[in-house]
Amino acid sequence: MRLKRDAVVLAAYALFFATSHTDALGAGLSLQQRTQAAKSTAETSHSCRAARPFYWEIGDAGKALAQGRVGMRAPDADTLMPIASASKWLYAAYVAELRAGKLSSEDIEFLTLRSGYTRFKRCLSSDTVSTCLQTLSNGVPDAATKGKFFYSGGHMQKHAELIGLGNMDNLALAAQLRKVLGTEAPVSYNQPQLAGGAVASAGAYADFLRKLLAGKLALSGMLGSHAVCTNPATCEQAASTPIPVRESWHYSLGHWVEDDPQSGDGAFSSAGLFGFYPWIDSSRTYYGIIARASLLETILAGAGQRPALESVECGRLIRKAWFSGAAQN
Repeated sequence: MRLKRDAVVLAAYALFFATSHTDALGAGLSLQQRTQAAKSTAETSHSCRAARPFYWEIGDAGKALAQGRVGMRAPDADTLMPIASASKWLYAAYVAELRAGKLSSEDIEFLTLRSGYTRFKRCLSSDTVSTCLQTLSNGVPDAATKGKFFYSGGHMQKHAELIGLGNMDNLALAAQLRKVLGTEAPVSYNQPQLAGGAVASAGAYADFLRKLLAGKLALSGMLGSHAVCTNPATCEQAASTPIPVRESWHYSLGHWVEDDPQSGDGAFSSAGLFGFYPWIDSSRTYYGIIARASLLETILAGAGQRPALESVECGRLIRKAWFSGAAQN
């Protein structure tokens, strides 16, 4: 209990510091200064060179404020791509909306990836939510990971079945999420996997982030809430994480809190395996996206998270440039 309380205090402190720090950095900057710093960082920084080709965008609750394409054959705002784990943020928003913001303890356990359903491998495009769970050991819980953070698609897959989505295929699932989140929600699926099967464009996902910033979704006021520690090297309540062990983030409802005490800025995010990286800054003023789908690179990297981590590195440098008005290397 003491460890859990200390982790919550640390997360709150880191988030407060990050918010205050970014507010101070941004004082007095013009939109032109921010845009130029972000553009230069996207086009010339070492981390962003590794992420090419990509599309980037930053905006607020009302509209996109800056954007650009970097690298040969870079996507644009309307390019559809698999967004992998960026799907998790959408599903958490769906559940929060369905519950009118009043999540049960079971909802929270599943949405913070602590349910014990950690043997998930894959879905087929022809599956329903339930038939996917019946594949291999997808729907078999592991008692050893129950109550511990374990990054896996099985948690949300099982949760979706429990709340009545089990018989839905790709089309039905997308229609249901759009019905609850709004008809403009950026939801279609190439497999009925709630944690990783969505397809979207940067422009459509930006609409979702703007709704979060504008307070139009129940999840808007829940960003960063119920956050749990995720680094097995420093937290006994964590079993597996895709984040390098040199950093300690927390995980909230379908999204990360980038609050590492040394390098974090408190941003909320949900990076996908293929490199799609959406974020909202800790002050809940701006959103940003790095949009790319490096499928070949992911295959070559095996089970690694290299494209996702490249996008995170690039995206947070662009974010830092935006708030400081200074290009980052």
